[in-house]
Amino acid sequence: MFAAVGTAAPTLAAAASAPPLAPGARYLALGDSVTFGYQEANVVPPPNYRRASSFLGYPEQLGAQLRLNVANAACPGETSSSLINPAAPSNGCENTGGHGIGYRALFPLHVRYRGSQLSYAVSYLRSQRNVRLVSLMIGANDLFLCAKTTKDGCLSELAALLRRIARNVGTILRSIRDQAHYSGQLAIVNYYSLTYALPAAAAQVASLNRAVDEAARPYHVTIADGFGQFKRAAAHSGADSCRAGLLTQLGTPTSCGVHPSYAGQALLAGALLRAVRLAPGTTPAPPKPPPPQPPPGRG
Repeated sequence: MFAAVGTAAPTLAAAASAPPLAPGARYLALGDSVTFGYQEANVVPPPNYRRASSFLGYPEQLGAQLRLNVANAACPGETSSSLINPAAPSNGCENTGGHGIGYRALFPLHVRYRGSQLSYAVSYLRSQRNVRLVSLMIGANDLFLCAKTTKDGCLSELAALLRRIARNVGTILRSIRDQAHYSGQLAIVNYYSLTYALPAAAAQVASLNRAVDEAARPYHVTIADGFGQFKRAAAHSGADSCRAGLLTQLGTPTSCGVHPSYAGQALLAGALLRAVRLAPGTTPAPPKPPPPQPPPGRG
């Protein structure tokens, strides 16, 4: 125990004065389908799951603006538990609710690794120099999985679930600081609400964000307010993220998925950009327009 305290204190002390981001630095992104840039199969035009580089999440958008070397380790369907242990129930990454196979067995991720996302992160941070930013966005799939596997849609289990997510976030960030000895900038990216017009829906997302933020604070993190960015952008569209064009479009303007559109991902990148510290003289490039979509099955 004393050895662990001895290694943690210098790392956290150094994190308080983490070096700023500059072009050429490395950025490690951890998370689930939002961080990955995933789009539903019935998005028009349909996505090409066999070409991971065609999915542009907020890490890729931020990386292009700041000219960073991005390692996006996110996996669609990852839960806070499966990010630590790939045998734990996920919502489609390694398995679905602890059964069958998941996305990783069928399609490529942005980066290749065996084992858990956390073990990759620790290995990456130990081996790569000039890593100046690590971001984490996790927990939504814990809620989705709980809602699908409980009789009341996770209402009575929510408090216990949030405590488990918080414990897992603490384990993840402690590993990044103590095991990987990473003392650079560390950011939590908050989730958005699909609609802000329904107070109960927005409140559940806000409660998830609070649980993650509070668990993360001892590790010298900064908070990227994705929740607030979406809320402000949706304000003139009936407080609805779909109507505001921030979610994946499923063929008609009022039919949306649960994942960010390219515009929604740009808002998350903007939230993260506001949260991090840049080196003097670093001027972000303007956001790029959406890339043209290749024909299905090509690329």
